Amino acid sequence: MDRSSKLILRKLIMDFLCIFVVGIAVLMFFLFGKPYKRGFFCNDESLSYPYHGSTVTSAALYVVGLFLPICTMLIGEFLYARYHSGHTARVLFGYTIPPWLWNAYEKIGVFGFGAACTVLTTDIAKYTIGRLRPHFMKICAPEVNCSLPENQHRYIEKFTCSTVGSISAKMLKEVRLSFPSGHSSFSAYTMLYLAMYLQLRMKWKGSKLLKNFLQLLCLLMAWFTAMTRVSDYKHHWSDVLAGSTLGAISALIVTLCVADLFKEERPGPAEKHRSADYEAETGVGGTQDESSPLQIGMQTYGGVNTSVEDSMHRRGPN
Repeated sequence: MDRSSKLILRKLIMDFLCIFVVGIAVLMFFLFGKPYKRGFFCNDESLSYPYHGSTVTSAALYVVGLFLPICTMLIGEFLYARYHSGHTARVLFGYTIPPWLWNAYEKIGVFGFGAACTVLTTDIAKYTIGRLRPHFMKICAPEVNCSLPENQHRYIEKFTCSTVGSISAKMLKEVRLSFPSGHSSFSAYTMLYLAMYLQLRMKWKGSKLLKNFLQLLCLLMAWFTAMTRVSDYKHHWSDVLAGSTLGAISALIVTLCVADLFKEERPGPAEKHRSADYEAETGVGGTQDESSPLQIGMQTYGGVNTSVEDSMHRRGPN
């Protein structure tokens, strides 16, 4: 195995291992996680909303949130490599990896890692806080007589759900996972990342507003998803706010720090050196060096060019 193949293979293994570890942690929360058992007040009206189905289902959330950015990045990198040269092809076990495919792998890999980290961060908060959903009373129907005066303003921690057996254990578990909103955090991360990617790759000059229109659609999809979580009584408004903020921060960190999407647009050392040489030759944007001779410009008076330095020599010492 040649050295190039070893380096590429090591990178692939390490990348997939990192995503696998984060993914396993998310799976462990889903399968074996036990949320914190928070109590409630009988007169808490925020927990007495009816149960509704989800306008944006979990399946739709993950299919659109993953496949739309991935497909966009595959097409974007293919078109970018087609019209821009200068990319180096990589060789793995004698097979040449097209530059666009390698670039797409890097961007999609970082995107997937960020998505997994966003879900994990959300789950840690969900299971640690255990906030009750707005439809808690409907799903759980706790065996507590809330009509008794002593229960009116008492925080009740020890209770059992009367719906055990008729309601699945998964729903009774989910009713304690309100904060923060997972739909909001995931949609905010994926759509904001996609909007940032469009800012990087979409250079078509045929329309001034098409790119911004597509970016707006991405943000509106995330906004609509977040709003439905409130209207469906799946989350409190503060859950949605926290989830959207978490997703947006994750997207900014991943795009600007981890993936560093816009490094291609920053001038490299050679361009900076050429810019510095230009400024030195033209005298624009720079300062005069103390060790260099004094450069005195020419001035024009009445069509006759005279040098200030020549004038000083003609005058002589005082």
